[in-house]
Amino acid sequence: MSRVGKKPIPVPERTKLTFNSGMLTVEGPKGTLSRRIHPEVGLDLGDEQVLVTVSRNDKKTKALWGTTRAQVANMITGVSSGFERVLEINGIGYRAELKGNSIELHLGYSHPINFDLPEGIDAKVDKATIRLSGIDKELIGFAASSIRRMRPPEPYKGKGVKYAEEQIQRKAGKTAK
Repeated sequence: MSRVGKKPIPVPERTKLTFNSGMLTVEGPKGTLSRRIHPEVGLDLGDEQVLVTVSRNDKKTKALWGTTRAQVANMITGVSSGFERVLEINGIGYRAELKGNSIELHLGYSHPINFDLPEGIDAKVDKATIRLSGIDKELIGFAASSIRRMRPPEPYKGKGVKYAEEQIQRKAGKTAK
């Protein structure tokens, strides 16, 4: 049995779930999310909680069970309270600016990099901090990793783009004799 999959998912007030022919739709105060659920996995919708069930008990279905439970829980959390991811920019001359629906990043290259924000993601930019927020956790994580991939932090001076909670393993530079 999946330890994650068998846990019930609490449904907050003002959140409405509908499950028709394999498609789950979650509506809440922040917006609406939809996702196709695998046919091997079923949902028992209650007034205050959701239970994820499986039809078989093999290895693949157990993996789908826990994954589906986590995805449904993230959908419910997203439409009720939302998600946020914070990125920090470290380095001399490294900065970011918000221009319309894109972020212009100056990361030490000979040219600025424009990153177009996906639909449904809002950004707030200071000079050295980028805050991405929205209701889809998967989409926010993808956007944050795409920005981080443009200049990952290096271990000697720590220059680059990193997550706010990330710890950079620092290395000693050359040692003089």
